[in-house]
Amino acid sequence: MASSHPAPRALELARALVGFNTVSERSNLDLIHFIRDELARLGVKSRLSFNAERTKANLFATLGEGKPAGVILSGHTDTVPWDGQDWSVDPLGAVVKDGRLYGRGSADMKGFIATAVAHAALFLESRAPFAIHLAFSYEEEIGCFGVKELIADLREAGIRPLACIVGEPTNMVPAIAHKGVYRYRCCVRGKEAHSSLTPQSVNAIEMAARVVGRVRDMAETFEREEPRYEGFDVPFSTASVGQFHGGIADNVVPRDAEFRYEFRDLPTADARAMQAQVVAYARSLEPAMQAVAPDTGFRFDTICEIPSFLGSEQDDVTRLAMRLAREPRTTQVAFGTEAGIFKNAGIRTVVCGPGSITQAHQPDEYVSLEQLARCQAFMEGLAEVREIG
Repeated sequence: MASSHPAPRALELARALVGFNTVSERSNLDLIHFIRDELARLGVKSRLSFNAERTKANLFATLGEGKPAGVILSGHTDTVPWDGQDWSVDPLGAVVKDGRLYGRGSADMKGFIATAVAHAALFLESRAPFAIHLAFSYEEEIGCFGVKELIADLREAGIRPLACIVGEPTNMVPAIAHKGVYRYRCCVRGKEAHSSLTPQSVNAIEMAARVVGRVRDMAETFEREEPRYEGFDVPFSTASVGQFHGGIADNVVPRDAEFRYEFRDLPTADARAMQAQVVAYARSLEPAMQAVAPDTGFRFDTICEIPSFLGSEQDDVTRLAMRLAREPRTTQVAFGTEAGIFKNAGIRTVVCGPGSITQAHQPDEYVSLEQLARCQAFMEGLAEVREIG
């Protein structure tokens, strides 16, 4: 009968990782160096790739050097903040009580990372014919920026992994699809004037509002007309505006306005084509604006582009995850992950990890010890695998 508790060492590592404050805006180097040193004690070298400021790093390590291309165990080290949330425990305290490990990142996704690191020695001793790679990234929560650098570094080094398991919290049920997340900023430059002289002005808020209306029209079209993709909580693509800023006074026609919006596209849809529609509509408004003031118009900035993910229940890595998790089914998840980026790099990928996304980003975030124990059994089984297919 499977244990309902993880091994003491795995839980110790999970508590240690939760104790590091790795909110996305902060450096993650202390945590990365901690993992690097843990692996170094086993004689494992870690490959670090940095952001431009060298304040954050990805870590990539191979357990079973010299074996053929292996399986990546992938996790992100950054967390969302907890400002303003009503926590009953210290978010960095890594409190264990009532069969749960509490703390920011416990479910999303330091529990998985710790369990993988805790099994490094087992992977080194494994007779599996492939290596196990550990890949831990920065800035997933704000746009999956770190993993793109990690994959580019692997490509430059000639490292070609065979498959990838992204350990996001799925209750240990392998997930084979999720939507993409594409976020953009639109900045509008108008021409200010006294509000009694509106014909001599270009109202940036009103121009922005027209584009906001177009985003809303698109959202309604998706809901009304897009072919459904069953299995998702919302089985069609969505569009929404999250922020809007503009104006300085009631009697001044505003010169500037800015808003941010996002598309969450189905794996069968095309978010970049959606964005192209928005840009084209904005450009159609510019001639009338520039007839009043030539320097008016729209500027678009990309905040993040996280591709959707579509795997298959027939993929070798999915079947492997189902066997190791002892799950007869797969699922689809509503949240974005790094899986689409790995798959687009030519690496077969599945998402499977301990805990529930309903606990992530919440006050008193936790992962149950039972879920960590299931993840531990998954890792132990992976060390015994003789073939991926």
